[in-house]
Amino acid sequence: MTLDPRRLEELRRDRVSYVHARVVLAERPTSAHPGDDAIVLADGSMEGFVGGECAESTVRAQALAVLDSGESLLLRISPTAEDPVPGKLTAHNPCLSGGTLEIFLEPVRPAPLVAVFGDSPIARALVALGVPLGYDVRGADEIPDGATAVVVASHGRDEQTLLSAALRAGVGYVALVASPARGAAVVAALDVDVAHRSRVVTPAGLDLGARTAPEVALSILADIVARRPSPPRSTATAAPPADEAASTAADPVCGMTVAAVEASLHLDHDGRRSYFCGTGCLRAFAAEPARYAIVPSS
Repeated sequence: MTLDPRRLEELRRDRVSYVHARVVLAERPTSAHPGDDAIVLADGSMEGFVGGECAESTVRAQALAVLDSGESLLLRISPTAEDPVPGKLTAHNPCLSGGTLEIFLEPVRPAPLVAVFGDSPIARALVALGVPLGYDVRGADEIPDGATAVVVASHGRDEQTLLSAALRAGVGYVALVASPARGAAVVAALDVDVAHRSRVVTPAGLDLGARTAPEVALSILADIVARRPSPPRSTATAAPPADEAASTAADPVCGMTVAAVEASLHLDHDGRRSYFCGTGCLRAFAAEPARYAIVPSS
């Protein structure tokens, strides 16, 4: 069973993050076949087919960790305990029908969105140079939702309004293309508090000695790259030692006591692992992890 490519294109168009799970090996007896695939969204919901309920729960949990870390993973799900294999995460899931699955989990996240205001040579150069770098750089008329960066290169047109709106929207990188003197004057006149004003980068870009419009655009994109935050680390880990097999943990959502073993439904987030009684609790946690305290296993 394979996904409709139109669904994947829809997600990309709408800038929705997801994990694409593909079955690459299926040892009988299994209900899945090589080539079957599914997507797992950030709320834990799954579309498609990569195996029965037992395999699905393991895939869902590890896919959420992969989506958080941004790193692909080859997941091996076996009904019996196996020794660790380099390059794979092996999960022991005794409720499988007897076969073994290997599923490649690939995170698909939208390219960082850079909104450029103005029709100056620098603005046009930014759009041209950003695409090969893997950024979604586009000319804009208003601050778009989900913007990673806003660069105002309008040479005096609506600068204060655009900068103030970007700062209030919480955009991570806000820059103004201007000379040092004019840039300082524009920032000082912004209708925001001092803390917000201090976030405006002007003159925009790193000091590379740029002279031409493409060189200035390059310096701005280099600054955006240099300032980007490191991704959170939520990595999948190998099975715990045998002497931990009898440990338990409290579901952080509902409080139910569950087995804290590899086969249990779990999610690694910010370097901590939590276990869940079912997919409903896992989805709730995945949607708002900060809302729930992770209770250590006993």
